[in-house]
Amino acid sequence: MVHDRLGCSSISFRHLGLSDALSTIAELGFAEIDLGALPGVCDHVPFGLDTAGVEQVTKEVAASGLRVRSVNGDIGDLNLPLTPAQRDERRRHLDRLLTLTAGVGARALVLPCGALDHTPVRSLDEDLDAVAAQLEWAADTAHTFGVALWTESLHVYRLCCDTARAAQLTARLSPEIGIVMDFSHIVASGGDPVGFVGLFGHRITHVHLRDAVPGNINLGIGNGAADFAAGIDALTAFGYAGHFSLELETRDITDAQRPAGTAEAARLISPLIP
Repeated sequence: MVHDRLGCSSISFRHLGLSDALSTIAELGFAEIDLGALPGVCDHVPFGLDTAGVEQVTKEVAASGLRVRSVNGDIGDLNLPLTPAQRDERRRHLDRLLTLTAGVGARALVLPCGALDHTPVRSLDEDLDAVAAQLEWAADTAHTFGVALWTESLHVYRLCCDTARAAQLTARLSPEIGIVMDFSHIVASGGDPVGFVGLFGHRITHVHLRDAVPGNINLGIGNGAADFAAGIDALTAFGYAGHFSLELETRDITDAQRPAGTAEAARLISPLIP
């Protein structure tokens, strides 16, 4: 039985088309998804999003009968300087993603914590200032669409690649911007999920679940070093009442094994959620 606070990201079935991915998730007993919209990771929402694309994705999600917790998207590297034309295109892209987010009934759009590069473009402080400013702008825009803005503040491959940088970024953000906790990125960066909760518990609005070992985020639940029981207990003690999502972008099973692997992950995680 899948816990009602446990959803499944469409990224878990990124090898399938959107409709097939959604039907597979529903058949496994999930009622809720995160919708993947990350170029190069999941093509369920095209990066070159237009009005027709928004309408098509919204239609397919509605037909699935699944709730959407968040849209996991990207509007480009937030610490890179932009030309006026690039700023205009980013604004249009954000508007389309937010139209989609509101259209599928999601609570929030999730954006990354900087470029896919640990090395700052300028200095670390200047780059963190730039990322924070872009997230604040996106949050203000999201508010006009009636949705929230969350960020995955620690991503082992991006600018904010460890707990220290995540803390520096979070200190620059207004409380309205929620933090998405991802067990795999914390463990892969050498961090501790319980410690992460201690630092950011009051800001955490959503939790991604995937296993990891230092340097490798692509393991199925139970195949890595993440202590999910301790991390979820810490969240519960902090009063976390949000939801969890299996984001199983794993490389330790074949595509044919993914439905069974996802079902097993739900079986292992569901009893840990109060």
